[in-house]
Amino acid sequence: MITIGGLLPSDRDAWEGLFRAYIAFYQRVEPDTMYERAWEEFGKDTRLHALGARQDGRLVGIAHFLTHPSTSAPDADMCYLQDLFTAPDARGGGVGRALIEAVAGWARERGCGRLYWHTHESNATARGLYDRVAENRGFLHYQIALA
Repeated sequence: MITIGGLLPSDRDAWEGLFRAYIAFYQRVEPDTMYERAWEEFGKDTRLHALGARQDGRLVGIAHFLTHPSTSAPDADMCYLQDLFTAPDARGGGVGRALIEAVAGWARERGCGRLYWHTHESNATARGLYDRVAENRGFLHYQIALA
Protein backbone atom coordinates (compact mmCIF):
# COMPACT_ATOMS: atom_id res chain seq x y z
CA MET A 1 0.00 0.00 0.00
CA ILE A 2 1.18 3.52 -0.84
CA THR A 3 0.93 6.24 1.79
CA ILE A 4 1.57 9.91 1.06
CA GLY A 5 2.66 12.45 3.64
CA GLY A 6 5.06 15.18 4.56
CA LEU A 7 8.77 14.48 4.80
CA LEU A 8 10.08 13.69 8.26
CA PRO A 9 13.54 14.55 9.63
CA SER A 10 14.32 10.82 9.49
CA ASP A 11 13.66 10.88 5.70
CA ARG A 12 16.64 13.14 5.01
CA ASP A 13 19.03 10.50 3.60
CA ALA A 14 16.38 8.63 1.61
CA TRP A 15 15.00 11.91 0.24
CA GLU A 16 18.44 13.06 -0.86
CA GLY A 17 19.09 9.73 -2.57
CA LEU A 18 15.86 10.07 -4.56
CA PHE A 19 16.48 13.74 -5.35
CA ARG A 20 20.03 13.03 -6.51
CA ALA A 21 18.70 10.25 -8.74
CA TYR A 22 16.14 12.70 -10.18
CA ILE A 23 18.87 15.26 -10.89
CA ALA A 24 21.06 12.56 -12.48
CA PHE A 25 18.13 11.39 -14.66
CA TYR A 26 18.16 14.83 -16.28
CA GLN A 27 21.95 14.63 -16.65
CA ARG A 28 22.62 17.45 -14.24
CA VAL A 29 25.11 17.81 -11.43
CA GLU A 30 24.25 20.17 -8.61
CA PRO A 31 26.31 21.29 -5.59
CA ASP A 32 25.61 19.88 -2.15
CA THR A 33 24.41 23.33 -1.12
CA MET A 34 21.38 22.96 -3.41
CA TYR A 35 20.26 19.85 -1.53
CA GLU A 36 20.85 21.57 1.82
CA ARG A 37 18.86 24.63 0.78
CA ALA A 38 15.97 22.56 -0.58
CA TRP A 39 15.78 20.40 2.56
CA GLU A 40 15.81 23.51 4.75
CA GLU A 41 13.01 25.10 2.70
CA PHE A 42 10.90 21.94 2.85
CA GLY A 43 11.29 21.94 6.62
CA LYS A 44 9.92 25.48 6.79
CA ASP A 45 7.05 24.52 4.45
CA THR A 46 6.38 28.15 3.55
CA ARG A 47 7.74 28.77 0.03
CA LEU A 48 8.70 25.27 -1.12
CA HIS A 49 6.74 22.16 -0.23
CA ALA A 50 7.41 18.44 -0.43
CA LEU A 51 5.51 15.19 -0.07
CA GLY A 52 6.85 11.68 0.11
CA ALA A 53 5.38 8.35 -0.95
CA ARG A 54 6.03 5.33 1.23
CA GLN A 55 5.61 1.62 0.61
CA ASP A 56 6.14 -0.69 3.56
CA GLY A 57 7.63 2.25 5.47
CA ARG A 58 10.25 2.98 2.77
CA LEU A 59 10.38 6.35 1.00
CA VAL A 60 9.95 5.45 -2.69
CA GLY A 61 8.82 8.72 -4.25
CA ILE A 62 9.04 12.48 -3.80
CA ALA A 63 7.18 15.51 -5.07
CA HIS A 64 8.41 19.10 -4.72
CA PHE A 65 6.05 21.96 -5.47
CA LEU A 66 5.29 25.64 -4.92
CA THR A 67 2.52 28.14 -5.47
CA HIS A 68 2.64 31.46 -7.25
CA PRO A 69 0.24 34.16 -8.46
CA SER A 70 -0.81 34.40 -12.09
CA THR A 71 -1.69 37.36 -14.26
CA SER A 72 -4.17 35.25 -16.26
CA ALA A 73 -5.96 33.93 -13.19
CA PRO A 74 -5.74 36.82 -10.71
CA ASP A 75 -8.32 35.31 -8.34
CA ALA A 76 -6.34 32.10 -7.66
CA ASP A 77 -2.73 31.05 -7.27
CA MET A 78 -1.18 28.35 -9.43
CA CYS A 79 0.60 25.29 -8.09
CA TYR A 80 3.74 24.23 -9.92
CA LEU A 81 4.90 20.64 -9.46
CA GLN A 82 8.62 21.17 -9.94
CA ASP A 83 10.07 17.73 -9.23
CA LEU A 84 8.47 14.29 -9.22
CA PHE A 85 10.51 11.12 -8.87
CA THR A 86 9.80 7.49 -8.10
CA ALA A 87 12.46 4.93 -7.20
CA PRO A 88 13.05 2.70 -10.24
CA ASP A 89 12.02 -0.48 -8.39
CA ALA A 90 8.69 1.11 -7.38
CA ARG A 91 7.66 2.39 -10.83
CA GLY A 92 4.45 1.16 -12.37
CA GLY A 93 2.80 0.65 -8.99
CA GLY A 94 0.88 3.91 -8.71
CA VAL A 95 3.43 5.97 -6.76
CA GLY A 96 3.63 8.80 -9.30
CA ARG A 97 -0.13 8.97 -9.68
CA ALA A 98 -0.61 8.99 -5.90
CA LEU A 99 1.88 11.84 -5.52
CA ILE A 100 0.22 13.89 -8.28
CA GLU A 101 -3.20 13.32 -6.71
CA ALA A 102 -1.86 14.35 -3.29
CA VAL A 103 -0.31 17.56 -4.66
CA ALA A 104 -3.56 18.31 -6.51
CA GLY A 105 -5.51 17.82 -3.29
CA TRP A 106 -3.08 20.02 -1.36
CA ALA A 107 -3.42 22.76 -4.00
CA ARG A 108 -7.20 22.44 -4.19
CA GLU A 109 -7.49 22.80 -0.39
CA ARG A 110 -5.54 26.07 -0.63
CA GLY A 111 -7.70 27.51 -3.39
CA CYS A 112 -5.25 27.12 -6.27
CA GLY A 113 -6.82 27.35 -9.70
CA ARG A 114 -4.42 25.04 -11.53
CA LEU A 115 -1.71 22.44 -11.02
CA TYR A 116 0.88 22.19 -13.77
CA TRP A 117 4.32 20.75 -14.46
CA HIS A 118 6.91 20.18 -17.18
CA THR A 119 8.76 17.11 -18.34
CA HIS A 120 11.26 16.43 -21.06
CA GLU A 121 9.74 15.25 -24.33
CA SER A 122 11.97 12.15 -24.20
CA ASN A 123 10.59 11.04 -20.81
CA ALA A 124 8.19 8.51 -22.36
CA THR A 125 7.53 6.58 -19.15
CA ALA A 126 6.42 9.63 -17.21
CA ARG A 127 4.52 11.04 -20.17
CA GLY A 128 2.46 7.86 -20.31
CA LEU A 129 1.20 8.62 -16.80
CA TYR A 130 0.88 12.36 -17.38
CA ASP A 131 -1.23 11.80 -20.51
CA ARG A 132 -3.66 9.77 -18.38
CA VAL A 133 -3.99 12.23 -15.49
CA ALA A 134 -3.60 15.65 -17.12
CA GLU A 135 -3.97 17.56 -20.36
CA ASN A 136 -0.95 18.43 -22.52
CA ARG A 137 -1.72 21.96 -23.70
CA GLY A 138 1.16 21.96 -26.20
CA PHE A 139 3.27 24.73 -24.71
CA LEU A 140 7.02 24.75 -25.25
CA HIS A 141 9.47 25.68 -22.51
CA TYR A 142 12.18 28.31 -23.02
CA GLN A 143 14.67 29.53 -20.49
CA ILE A 144 17.61 31.87 -19.98
CA ALA A 145 20.24 30.93 -17.41
CA LEU A 146 20.92 34.00 -15.28
CA ALA A 147 23.79 32.72 -13.18
